[in-house]
Amino acid sequence: MYIGWDWATETHDVTVMDNTGARVARWEFAHTEEGIARTLDKLAKYGSPADLPVAIETTRGLVVDRLLAGGHPVVPVHPNAFHAMRPRWGASKAKTDAGDSLKLADYLRTDGHFLPRLEPTGQATMEIQALTRQRADHVAARVAAVNQLAALLDAHWPGGKAVFASLDSDIALAFLERYPTAASAAKLTAGRLEAWCKRRGYSGKRPGSVLIERLRSAPAPASRLSETVIEHLVRVQVQLVRSIRATIRTLDETIASAVETHPYAPLFATMPRIGKINLGQIIGEIGPILERSRTSEQFIAETGVVPVTRASGKSRVVTFRYAANRRARLAIVGYADNSRHGSDWAAKIYNDARADRKRHPHAARILARSWLRVIWACWRTGTCYDPEIHRASNKIKQDTDTPMAA
Repeated sequence: MYIGWDWATETHDVTVMDNTGARVARWEFAHTEEGIARTLDKLAKYGSPADLPVAIETTRGLVVDRLLAGGHPVVPVHPNAFHAMRPRWGASKAKTDAGDSLKLADYLRTDGHFLPRLEPTGQATMEIQALTRQRADHVAARVAAVNQLAALLDAHWPGGKAVFASLDSDIALAFLERYPTAASAAKLTAGRLEAWCKRRGYSGKRPGSVLIERLRSAPAPASRLSETVIEHLVRVQVQLVRSIRATIRTLDETIASAVETHPYAPLFATMPRIGKINLGQIIGEIGPILERSRTSEQFIAETGVVPVTRASGKSRVVTFRYAANRRARLAIVGYADNSRHGSDWAAKIYNDARADRKRHPHAARILARSWLRVIWACWRTGTCYDPEIHRASNKIKQDTDTPMAA
């Protein structure tokens, strides 16, 4: 039996198809607990969940989680790939929920052996993945909030922006909270500004004379807002940046605690220049790909650090791989870029790529590909990364034995 599941936010449509392509059953139900539970019970009448694969146009969400928890093999179908298959069932491009669930089931019946299946990820890995993804979202929100603050200062107080860009982040925010407008900083002198910064632990990289010169030499704004409104706008934006920074610190502590108890952490914790956050990103994003990959080449391809070759009788093009896990690629490429500052082996691979006229992003992906082979070897053999052994052998052995650290 093959199941086609056309999902939506309010209703779903399910079709059950047999090996001959005949529709055995079809029903529609609401996106409620009763509807989903009743559907899973209905599917159980057609056999064991492990023998009832489900084709659906998504890789995540409540429905996918419930299907995986129920023991059903889930076959995600990309909407673009499914759209390209529509002429198989007719040229009119007609579309209905019932028709789509039937087509998904038929697509699974005829081409399911070519399609990858989702595997349930361990709870510890899922928790780290959720934490690191939320941290990434908060980091993006912090960048946006800081950019908004800079734009606000640029429009209404360029001098404050010049000082803000010259100080450490915590001290810069404290400065804007104490001096949110040009009028509030009118009586500042070089000595007073330098003393104020020192009381807050400023490193002293730029003396007070430089800071006050940047403050005074900035162009005057043409703002028609009152000082009271500008003060309110700046202080509210500073509070927003500080609150986001506080949530990021909280997430950092939680991620570091979760990583310490994860079974994969000892395998990769000794890799050069890998911190707790980056280790959490690698476990959360690369761990699930590692678990479902059958070969190292599949593992590296799904992570997105190898190019795609498109060749025909007339042309051959090797291009950037867009169809990949973007978060996993960012995690491993970010680590690879850091590792070259702490490993001679990594630095040589990167420098050789640059000498071969590769741009920095390309060279970083080449190095990331080498590190993925290291990660694959450590995971398959259950061996923790040892810099001394790696330096001595200068190469990673590839094998396809049963993983010991799954």
